[in-house]
Amino acid sequence: MRAAPTRQRFSGFILHMVNGSARSGARAGLPSTRAGGRVLVLLAILLAAHAGGAHAADGPFIPIDLGTLLGGSTSFAYAVNDSGQVVGFSETAAGGAFHAFLWTAAGGAVDLGTLGGRGSEAHGVNASGQVVGFSETVAGGAYHAFSWTVKGGMIDLGTLGGSFSVAEAVNDSGEVVGWAETADGALHAFSWTVKGGMIDLGTLGGSFSFAFGVNNGGQVVGRSDTAGGGPHAFSWTAAGGMVDLGILGGSFSVGEAVNDSGQVVGGGDTADGPVHAFSWTAAGGMVDLGTLGNASEASGVNASGQVVGSSEVFLGGVWDVHAFSRTAAGGMVDLGTLGDRGSEASGVNASGQVVGVTCLTTGTACEAHAVLWQPIANLGCDATLAGCNLRGANLAGAYLKDGDLRRANLRSANLARANLSGADLTGANLGGANLTNADLAGANLTGANVKGVVWFNTICPDGTNSDANKGTCVGHL
Repeated sequence: MRAAPTRQRFSGFILHMVNGSARSGARAGLPSTRAGGRVLVLLAILLAAHAGGAHAADGPFIPIDLGTLLGGSTSFAYAVNDSGQVVGFSETAAGGAFHAFLWTAAGGAVDLGTLGGRGSEAHGVNASGQVVGFSETVAGGAYHAFSWTVKGGMIDLGTLGGSFSVAEAVNDSGEVVGWAETADGALHAFSWTVKGGMIDLGTLGGSFSFAFGVNNGGQVVGRSDTAGGGPHAFSWTAAGGMVDLGILGGSFSVGEAVNDSGQVVGGGDTADGPVHAFSWTAAGGMVDLGTLGNASEASGVNASGQVVGSSEVFLGGVWDVHAFSRTAAGGMVDLGTLGDRGSEASGVNASGQVVGVTCLTTGTACEAHAVLWQPIANLGCDATLAGCNLRGANLAGAYLKDGDLRRANLRSANLARANLSGADLTGANLGGANLTNADLAGANLTGANVKGVVWFNTICPDGTNSDANKGTCVGHL
């Protein structure tokens, strides 16, 4: 699976550090689907030598570790629909194949299988839970785009006459977009429907094109080589064909996603050199969205115009890559990490939930984990978790290290696998909360209610394990 023709949505930051080296991103001989590769790939060199600073969970979003498929250590999240279903791919065993997954808060990650080969990846999901991506068709064979549904399972979408194809996104009517090899060996953007099959969307005059997003009106976005050679972001419609969206003053651009109002987001190099995230509309053209410090790229946008992506940020004396969320009112906000070296955002839904990936360092290797950033506003909190009513909230896998949870009502909350180390839980109500596999090392629980707490393999505030304390942290707070 490591030689799969993935389009490298995630930057070299993650891909260069997983297991100490980059996931291939393309088969030998396949051109990159990014102009010059993803711009943030340059950060891999920096991050290989320097560790970024940890980010405290004290802001408008809570990072939640989505874990992996049973037996795996690495996972990536690509997209999230409005009901909170997340898709991506995960190792199925240590050092083993990657399989596409569908994650829900209630059921966790479910393995979607393959088209008969060893590996698969999921890249998009629509409102009905239809999942698209690509899979190896037979062991050691070609990769084909797929569509998966609960009722029909995984279906092969074919190619444009060549040997492989990759599905990137799907809208609510089931239109799938991506890119595929043609009979003459070129890579072209496609649109697929049940009625019409796979249709070649052409190019902007060059040899290659790639589709990465589609909205419910059938507007497709991506990047295409132009007649002059430089790849440009495009918008395609059945009525108007492929239209060049221009550049930010440099030589290339790429369209990553589009919402139902036709707002396109992506990235392009500027006249000064660094790539910047952009937003494009028919009325306003291409607008530079800025950065958290240096290079940036946008990968998702929701109906309200919330844009997500990744940007370089200077922390602890070194440059790092962090996921961001940007709104017109609030500007660009650093989403932080699960406490380690960096993060990247890939998708966002209508309620503002953001998904992507972060790097967890184990020894000298990076274990990439799928992440969901939950807006605290969705939990009924305003600017802080302190004093907030989180009764019964599902915060399994939440990164709340050093967080301010004073007087918070966490009664019956699911905090399994949560990182609460160093958190201030003074006066908090934890009655009946599930703290299985949670980390409370160094947390302050002065005056907290811990009656009926489920302790199992819990790291207590004094650093001991509840299992070594007769199954409780009481007396070790």
